[in-house]
Amino acid sequence: MKLIIAVIKPFKLDEVRDALSALGVQGMTVSEVKGFGRQKGQTEIYRGAEYTTNMVPKVKIEIAAADELAPRVVETIQQSAHTGAIGDGKIFVLDLGQAVRIRTGETNDTAL
Repeated sequence: MKLIIAVIKPFKLDEVRDALSALGVQGMTVSEVKGFGRQKGQTEIYRGAEYTTNMVPKVKIEIAAADELAPRVVETIQQSAHTGAIGDGKIFVLDLGQAVRIRTGETNDTAL
């Protein structure tokens, strides 16, 4: 099993979710986060005054997937979150040691 963590632009969330649902992904966790990378923040105008923020709003998606499905999940996220502009985000893939469904006690692939 793999844990796939993607940090993407917020306006791409619906497109990514729809593409993953079509792929057969049955669940994900979504968090609103802030951070920076090569962008180093952004300049915004609020009530006529320009100010710089050093943290950019992003969305973090976490998906537990079977080993066979994980490469397709990564590819789907990459294609559907891509804009070509700086700050499109990152995808991380980690090995997942164990998963347990609390309601039934099912473990690992059957718990997904």
